[in-house]
Amino acid sequence: MVSADSPAPTAPSSAPAAAPTYRGPFAIMTVLFFMWGFMTVWNDILIPRFKDAFTLNYFQAMLVQFAFFGAYAVGSLVYYGVALVYGDPINRIGYKNGVIIGLLVAAVGSALFYPAAALTSYPFFLLALFIVGLGFAMLQIAANPYVTILGPERTASSRLNLSQAFNSFGTTIGPIIGGWLIFRVFTQAGAHGADAVKIPYLCFAAVFALLAVFFRLAHLPAFTNTATIRRDDSPLRHAHTVFGIGAIFMYVGGEVTVGSSLVNFLGSPRLGGLSHEAASRYLSYYWGGLMIGRFMGAFALSDIRPALKRVLVVLVPVAALVVVAVTSDADTTLRYGAFLGVLLVAFFLGGATPQRMLALFSGLIVVLLAVGIGAAGETAKWAVVAVGMFCSVMWSNIFALAIDGLGPLKSQASSLLVMAILGGAVLPPIQGAVADHLGIQTSLFVPIVAFVYIAFYGLYGYRAGRAATPVARA
Repeated sequence: MVSADSPAPTAPSSAPAAAPTYRGPFAIMTVLFFMWGFMTVWNDILIPRFKDAFTLNYFQAMLVQFAFFGAYAVGSLVYYGVALVYGDPINRIGYKNGVIIGLLVAAVGSALFYPAAALTSYPFFLLALFIVGLGFAMLQIAANPYVTILGPERTASSRLNLSQAFNSFGTTIGPIIGGWLIFRVFTQAGAHGADAVKIPYLCFAAVFALLAVFFRLAHLPAFTNTATIRRDDSPLRHAHTVFGIGAIFMYVGGEVTVGSSLVNFLGSPRLGGLSHEAASRYLSYYWGGLMIGRFMGAFALSDIRPALKRVLVVLVPVAALVVVAVTSDADTTLRYGAFLGVLLVAFFLGGATPQRMLALFSGLIVVLLAVGIGAAGETAKWAVVAVGMFCSVMWSNIFALAIDGLGPLKSQASSLLVMAILGGAVLPPIQGAVADHLGIQTSLFVPIVAFVYIAFYGLYGYRAGRAATPVARA
């Protein structure tokens, strides 16, 4: 059971048919998802900037992701340890207060970029990123399960996909704005390259502080869990959750590895030798693909009428193609449009079933990355850029499948799933080390391994230990 400060709602899982949907609070949460997506993708801009400014190799530059996503693991482990000893913190303070704490910690980390730039210290930057990551870990622990309980459990995956779509809107426009600000507006002749990040990250600190105040004043249902959790029960006793932790690790690691290497990948001679600023625009196509797919997933996995659902799923890529056609050249429109067509077919083949989508989309990503390794020029470039489209529904579907049926253990499971974001810290440096020795293209086999595991989760892992459970549908 869950309770709220005012008015006290009934837990969505207790009466799915009559459960309220909390559209207002859900809309407010989408703002939060947008903001942390907008900021997280700036790491992909920081990597080439710091690589040049501090004369780093690929492995050292990828420590940006190690510091940021490693904080997720540390923060989540601390959370889980506290939960085991003293009881689940979110169940005590409520999801709303958890979000506020996360925002304030992220604000502190962002503000530390200013002294790090003044001291031109790469380790100081990594410390600041670590603190930002701690704040985002708390946000993830609180926000993801919060979204799943803002309505019926059967449509939890749909709501997460919609929230993640706005997160991806942030990651889509983030590289354009970030590349423009860091590589042009705040870059000064004769100044150290790291100096360009001071003002943007001070603005992030101010925005997160203001959001914390806004969330404190907003009328959000502060769900807390009043159910008793048996001491002998744990999310780790549920095999589908354990495999789900591994799937989140591999998904975040794979997605971040591809995104983090994309600017340098497109700057290699076989891929056209694009400048950092020009290559950062393709990051928008990569992360924009996630946004498109997540909007499609929100509709495909919802409980709206089948005919309307099909129309909306088709309209999303059509609208995206129109935007691309207006803002890009004919060749870009044709190539991106071809992959949007493949994405649309994949959605219909996925049958609006989360686990089937995971298996199918992972298989397609493996093929695209293999093309990125073996081909050159435009073929390799667009194959890797299109990976973002098929990453789209993975986080939401894995998360919803992994916490399905856990009841009062959802917050603890959420902390472990957020801990698995450690994949974003571990896989990029591994890929960077491979790139240093074998080249940037060959290093793409690292995310291939990750997506093979996700295909396994979609085929079997999601139902491990739950043989009698019907096939999950959102």
